[in-house]
Amino acid sequence: MEHDHSASTGSSTVDILALVLRLALLLSTAFLAGGGLLRPPGQRPPRTLYVLGGVSALLAVVSAFAVDVNVVALAIHVVLAVAVPLLPRATRWTSAALLALVVLETSLGGTGVEFAIDTVFVAGAAVWFGFALLGPATTAAVRPGPLALTLGGLLVLAGAVRFGLSGLGFDRRLYSTLFGLAVVAVVVLPVVVSVLAGVFNARAYRLGVLGVALGFLAWSALGAIPAPPPLPVPGVPLLADDAGFPVLVSPQRPGRNVVHFPASAGGDLSAGVRGGLVSPAVARPGAEGTWAEVELPPGRSDLEIRRGDRTTVVEVDAGTAAGPAITDADAPECASAALGGLVAGRADVLSACPSDALTPEDGEALVKLVEFLAGRKPAALTLVEDDSPRGVAAAKLVRETAARTGLAVRPDAGPDTALVVVSGWAAGYTAMTRAAELQRLEPTHQYGLYLAPWLLNGPIVNAVASASLPLRFDPREATAVGYAVAVGNRFGGESPTLGGFRNWLGAGGAAAGDVQIFAAAQVNAMPMYPTEPHATGMVMDRDYAGQWVPDGTIVPITSVLR
Repeated sequence: MEHDHSASTGSSTVDILALVLRLALLLSTAFLAGGGLLRPPGQRPPRTLYVLGGVSALLAVVSAFAVDVNVVALAIHVVLAVAVPLLPRATRWTSAALLALVVLETSLGGTGVEFAIDTVFVAGAAVWFGFALLGPATTAAVRPGPLALTLGGLLVLAGAVRFGLSGLGFDRRLYSTLFGLAVVAVVVLPVVVSVLAGVFNARAYRLGVLGVALGFLAWSALGAIPAPPPLPVPGVPLLADDAGFPVLVSPQRPGRNVVHFPASAGGDLSAGVRGGLVSPAVARPGAEGTWAEVELPPGRSDLEIRRGDRTTVVEVDAGTAAGPAITDADAPECASAALGGLVAGRADVLSACPSDALTPEDGEALVKLVEFLAGRKPAALTLVEDDSPRGVAAAKLVRETAARTGLAVRPDAGPDTALVVVSGWAAGYTAMTRAAELQRLEPTHQYGLYLAPWLLNGPIVNAVASASLPLRFDPREATAVGYAVAVGNRFGGESPTLGGFRNWLGAGGAAAGDVQIFAAAQVNAMPMYPTEPHATGMVMDRDYAGQWVPDGTIVPITSVLR
């Protein structure tokens, strides 16, 4: 699940000066608009409106020096604020326009239901402010007593809807974060005001104006306060940004967990439960970034992320139930697969890992791969496997298919062999680096290096100059590139993986097309320095978004295998 905040209050990114100016500006303008709307026609504007008009215009100008504002909107605001008291005949029109501007400034781009409740709350509060300033007998068109009860009800309704849209439940975020306290204010204060309206009728305007004003301030502040992240859910891997860079905690169950940082987070990182052992984050074979092992206790705890002298705390909740049995070698692939679902916005409990079973799609791809190699007639297949359930099943399937097609299978390398790797990431990376070293010394595996589909991962395929894989999707197509961009944007430039791609697609969109052999290679055509003359529009940076093979390419080298 995603967990994105910068402090326990969820508000450390708020510019306090800008927030104070914004709230003061909106509150004074709402009072001004309400007073202008309810001013009796033909009467001289009270001195209060002149003061409010000047304050609103002045605050608008001051805010322009504190924050970036739209110059046109600023000019309109100042003109309307001054016009409300100075143009008595047009006061109601200018007040209505000013109120509309307050709604727009309060909503901060909200649309649909959010914009509607912003309009209801701001308009209701402004009318309340108008009666509080001018007295309930300012107009004979309405009965102020029943109207007070109606306004209170509208504020209560708007507050209830705002609570529903806030994403908060009845949990500790309501009292432990600034955003939650603001939501409580916009819900509770209108209820108090409504009770006053029911008891005191028209007198409730003066008695309840403080409650409405505080509720209005809380309502206006919600647009500038970051919403707190969802609470961590036991068993759902946690994706957090508390440290200023992405952090992935998996599987978030009691016992051994892995904490993953992208390569862009840098080095000198470590993680550990507060008061417990702190483990350095190190590279894992076949995986990108760095990884730290952490023992999580049952229930909630604070995970400390350290870099040098800086420490960031991430709240985790491992619950009490046992998690899946994840081996040390398969932990990175399992975490990467879970990351795909998190990037897609799902919060699925991690109950199994890709290495727990060989999928029918991958099994059929391996069968077609061996049949393809049988047509090329190597002397033998050199098979690399591991003891995971998937590795055992895949090795058995490769041997059976090889026997059926007349291919020998042996563990040692030879000049006329083809290497087939069906292990996990760690063993696959080791096999590729060993093959690269053997090929550097003498002719070895001249019929090619072939990887199981799940080994399509940057560090593994880039361990050799070129490797081939049987895939059911084209990594260059729009959907695959879309996932690569999404995971890179969300997790510090992390490269895509097959397990993550499948979880990102979800159960209804699994990539299960026809099998083709794709070759991944490190390619750098016409290497040039950025300062050298080159053709207009030529892309000099190979590290562009959407790549499945970092600093390389992947292309089909066969037609569909039948």
